[in-house]
Amino acid sequence: MSATQLTFLPPIDEKEVGNTIIRELKRYKALKVQLENRKEREAAGMNNLFPLLRDQHSLNELKVCQMDRALKQSLDDDELKIIKAKYLSPQKIKDIEIYMEMGLKKDKYYQIKRQAIYNLATALGII
Repeated sequence: MSATQLTFLPPIDEKEVGNTIIRELKRYKALKVQLENRKEREAAGMNNLFPLLRDQHSLNELKVCQMDRALKQSLDDDELKIIKAKYLSPQKIKDIEIYMEMGLKKDKYYQIKRQAIYNLATALGII
């Protein structure tokens, strides 16, 4: 007789989780700049420097705040270093460059990277 395991949670599509987090990290970079620019315009008293097509300042500010918190509080040092180098750097850096610089073996690097993506997805409520 074979035993079947009961699962209460639906399976997670790793590729979808990774793609979602990567997309949000790229958007985060732009939103962070947008927030800094808005504060700078407000300080200069020039709120209408560019035309406003969508008013999502509150939503975008909340996203930046929560992403900042997730990055700072849900990742360990190696995870944060990988995420910053791979997705938050202005240069496009290959994985091999990152794991060689960090002195990690390829398998260990990808394990840490995958865990970082899952930690961010969990902290942000994506999974």
